[in-house]
Amino acid sequence: MLTWFKKLFAKEEEEKEDPMKYLIVGLGNMGREYDDTRHNIGFDVVDHLAEWGKVSFKNDNLGDVAEIKHKGRTLVLLKPSTFMNLSGKAVRYWGQKKKILPTNLLVVVDDLHLPLGQMRLKAKGGDGGHNGLKDINQILNTTKYTRLRIGIGDEFGKGQQVNFVLGKWTAKEQEQLPEIIKTAGEAIKSYATIGLSHTMNQFNK
Repeated sequence: MLTWFKKLFAKEEEEKEDPMKYLIVGLGNMGREYDDTRHNIGFDVVDHLAEWGKVSFKNDNLGDVAEIKHKGRTLVLLKPSTFMNLSGKAVRYWGQKKKILPTNLLVVVDDLHLPLGQMRLKAKGGDGGHNGLKDINQILNTTKYTRLRIGIGDEFGKGQQVNFVLGKWTAKEQEQLPEIIKTAGEAIKSYATIGLSHTMNQFNK
């Protein structure tokens, strides 16, 4: 079975992970200067789930953490404080600490290869050029975890990719954001309750 870390002692009794508990990681960058930027839509989605669940984030080791309950499941929401390119350390730490199966990990990321608001829920895959996913893949030594990619579009000129990704949403984009974020939240709740396959069929449109 896939595990988060190697045991220090062979005779140590293995602590069982909770199959009803999920780690939902929104990727982004901490700091007010990154608020309302395209690269932080992962943060926006888990913020929405926390608000929906009427809970607040608590600043803890390697990130801000909150927990919500939904139909018998526990969703551990995580916003890594390590900055995007070093997200893997926080993901591994909280997966281990909360005793969550690696198969119950879902990472929410922005994707400039998809049109604004289009979503792709996948069971595994490469990093697609996303530095946050790249670090998670390296730290966990696997690509077999669920990721929810949310399209941010690609309306930028030559050489302007970084500025676009780290840039603020336009007024027109901000009008569409609430519905996009709400839909992403519904997809995550569906994933945790009815499973990946059915959720992919419903939301990968």
